[in-house]
Amino acid sequence: MTTTPSSGEPGSSSNKNGGGNASSRNGPAWRRPRFRQWRGVLGTVAGLALVGTTGAAVLVWTQYEGIVADLPTVEGLRTYQPPVMSRLYASDDRLIAELADERRVFVPYSAIPDRVKNAFIAAEDQKFWSHKGVDPMAIARAGLTDLTRGKGRRPIGASTITQQVARVMLLGSNAVSMKRKAKEAFLAMRIEQVLPKSKILEIYLNEIYLGSGAYGIGAAAQTYFNKPLDQLDDAEAAFLGALPKSPTNYNPVRYPDAARGRRNWVLERMAETGALTHEAARAAEAEPLIPHNFVRPGPAPGSEWFAEEVRRQLLEKYGQDMTMQGGLDVHTSLDPSLQLTAQTMLRQGLMAYDRAHGGWRGPVKHVQTVSASSSQEEWAAALQAEVAPLGMLDQWRLAVVLDPARGRVGWLEGALVRRNAAMQGGTPQTGEIQDRDLSWTRRFRLLKAGDLVMVEPQAGSSRVALMQVPHVEGAVVTLNARTGRVLALVGGWSFQTSQFDRATQALRQPGSSFKPFVYLQAMEQGISPSQSFDDSPVSYGTWHPNNYEKDFWGPTSLHDALRESRNLVTIRLAAHIGIKNVADLATRIGLVDSMPHVLPAALGAVETTVLKEAGAYASLAAGGRKVTPTLIDDVQDRDGRVIWRPEGIALTSASAQAAATTPLAQTPDADAVFPDAPKGQDGAKAPAPAAPVPVQEPAVKLVMPGQDDLPEVQDNRPRVASEQSAFQITTMLQDVIRRGTGVQAGQGIDYPLAGKTGTSQNFNDAWFAGYSPDLVTVVWIGFDTPESLGKNETGGAIAGPIWNKVMKTALENRPKLDFAAPEGVTLVRYDTGRGVAIDAFKPGQIPGVSVSLADNGASRELTAADTGAENMPDSESDMASGPGQSGGAAANPGQSAAPGAPKAPPAASGGDIGMGGLY
Repeated sequence: MTTTPSSGEPGSSSNKNGGGNASSRNGPAWRRPRFRQWRGVLGTVAGLALVGTTGAAVLVWTQYEGIVADLPTVEGLRTYQPPVMSRLYASDDRLIAELADERRVFVPYSAIPDRVKNAFIAAEDQKFWSHKGVDPMAIARAGLTDLTRGKGRRPIGASTITQQVARVMLLGSNAVSMKRKAKEAFLAMRIEQVLPKSKILEIYLNEIYLGSGAYGIGAAAQTYFNKPLDQLDDAEAAFLGALPKSPTNYNPVRYPDAARGRRNWVLERMAETGALTHEAARAAEAEPLIPHNFVRPGPAPGSEWFAEEVRRQLLEKYGQDMTMQGGLDVHTSLDPSLQLTAQTMLRQGLMAYDRAHGGWRGPVKHVQTVSASSSQEEWAAALQAEVAPLGMLDQWRLAVVLDPARGRVGWLEGALVRRNAAMQGGTPQTGEIQDRDLSWTRRFRLLKAGDLVMVEPQAGSSRVALMQVPHVEGAVVTLNARTGRVLALVGGWSFQTSQFDRATQALRQPGSSFKPFVYLQAMEQGISPSQSFDDSPVSYGTWHPNNYEKDFWGPTSLHDALRESRNLVTIRLAAHIGIKNVADLATRIGLVDSMPHVLPAALGAVETTVLKEAGAYASLAAGGRKVTPTLIDDVQDRDGRVIWRPEGIALTSASAQAAATTPLAQTPDADAVFPDAPKGQDGAKAPAPAAPVPVQEPAVKLVMPGQDDLPEVQDNRPRVASEQSAFQITTMLQDVIRRGTGVQAGQGIDYPLAGKTGTSQNFNDAWFAGYSPDLVTVVWIGFDTPESLGKNETGGAIAGPIWNKVMKTALENRPKLDFAAPEGVTLVRYDTGRGVAIDAFKPGQIPGVSVSLADNGASRELTAADTGAENMPDSESDMASGPGQSGGAAANPGQSAAPGAPKAPPAASGGDIGMGGLY
């Protein structure tokens, strides 16, 4: 029997067959197949990559969503309208001022020269015409450059022109961040889908800031080269293209070498792109870079007050953004030559008053480093470091006293100083102060070597006049009497010193220049110019008004009372017609905004402005139509559409046939001839123009629409008084200038004139308001803080001569017109008892006769409602604080001999002058 060995024994079959397999599975020599190892590694890597990619995708998508969600829309760029400055033009279309937050001259794409386009494209974005908003190669190039430059330096940008448009127009941020760059890129691609390349370039070239306050290429061409864009040469266009990188660092005045180097670099790039030949580029590089000074327009000399008032009105109408960035073209009524005349004449009048009343107030300052022995170099160097004082006129010079005994001074000629800027340069000059000026200084304060004074060199002489800025102020307004167009407006001595406009902002008492409107209300109630009122003492409570001369004429016609500015007659007249009626007329005519119902107001104890008074007097000249002063003729938007013009007067068309058949107004026969009224050679009334003779037309006529229409002025302004009443006042005011209180105002003027003086209480305000048939001028003189101008310094003495000089110049080249008498009045020469006068009378009024007003019930006993006595102050000193409560006796409204008329209580001789009107 065969024995089977155990499995553990060697040699057994089981050990032979199984030992090797066991060793290979469990022993150290066993290995997994290689492909299985790589499969595991790759699976792990793939899993990690999948997770990482998914996470990155989620992160990128999240960031993208966050960026895109905040992106502004690009649709607004379709109707792009850049902020453009508004311009103010004078009546002769001369540019007088620019209003802008950003000085920009918009230039459409079609008007941009190719050399300018090529210069910016070569410098900023050579692939502009081919890319889709971003330039990947430029981004990669800039990234590599940034990596090699090290830390601490601003990264190089790779923004295309489209990206810059996105940043400037839509993002408004220049922050250095990847998020901002990503937004730029996304917006740029959207912009490229919405706008054509030409529109993108137009926006870019008009929006970009190019330094020195210039926005866009149009303004930059003016700023750096003082020429329009289409006149730039290659070198100048290349310089503009060099500016976007850094306008400050490439400023040609501060850094000429850097600016020239950057310009030449742009020229080389233009040659590389084929925009220029290499020869043309080298020729342009050889040109010097010479900037030409550009003075930003406005305000034009002398027009500061006018332009500022226009700016205020525009801000009130349209707001800040529209006024300063809306590209408005504002055509004004300013007459530049008359404006300069008004400013010059006002300044001369203020200086004359100041010299007569103020005296020499001493030098501007004293310079310790200058003495009588100082050399020319020393005193010239001292002057160069000095600052011109406020209020110093352009034709004056800041001078230093070198020899006080002889009055020898030195100054720098050619060194005009404006807006408080330091003097720079100028040629040293010397001269001697006029003898009369030296005597003037010796009466008040002797000059010393080193004193700084203001002088005005005299033409053709080595002498200089000693000048000083007056403390007194004034204002002048001249406007068209028919339309209200303001031709000149001066608001004070110097706009540089104070921007407070005394013509439009200062509320002052008009004094007796208010009286014509009291008389106008009387004319409206049918009272005749020859009607007499008693000029005798009168009292209302404790108020005892008096005439300026402190005398009494007894019964006095209204004509004489207005001519000589008699206070007591005016008070009685106001009491008779009702002070409430006077207040209503003054408000409707635009002279005041409101008026207290007290009798002192009839003498001008109210507040108004020079411009308002000019409008009120224009209403008299315009025949009772309300004339509203206007400084703006029309406003046009950036597209040239008229968006505003004054209301009231419009130009329409009328049929030629209707115009030919309409009877002309006939002037009635007059009992006496008025010299200033229209008349024929024989002294009779002017004949009506003959009817036009019909023209023989051909058999065949080509009829065009509207060819037979004639222009016709349509006046829609409200009427505040009848034409007849206004003419009656004009006729009376003519005598004021001929032989009344306004004689000085009319001297040497051979034109029909009407006007009135005005002097307020204590001589604080001096006025003269007057007009010709087509011009109105009002002059006011006074101190900013009301104080007396001096005893007997009346409107006729101070304001009248200034008015005279302004009107002489204004009327110089104008036709001589007469005040045309309206229908329904008769001009009569008669004796008023104080001389021969000419007045206009309505039907039913008897020239030269003062009727008893009791006949028509007008002389009834006066009540508090008529006189305003319920509002009278207790005393004259209380008037400024408001109306009082004490009543007073009524004045006699008619003649002193009128039956039944109450007598006024006697007043003490030399009573108080009526508050408001003096003379």
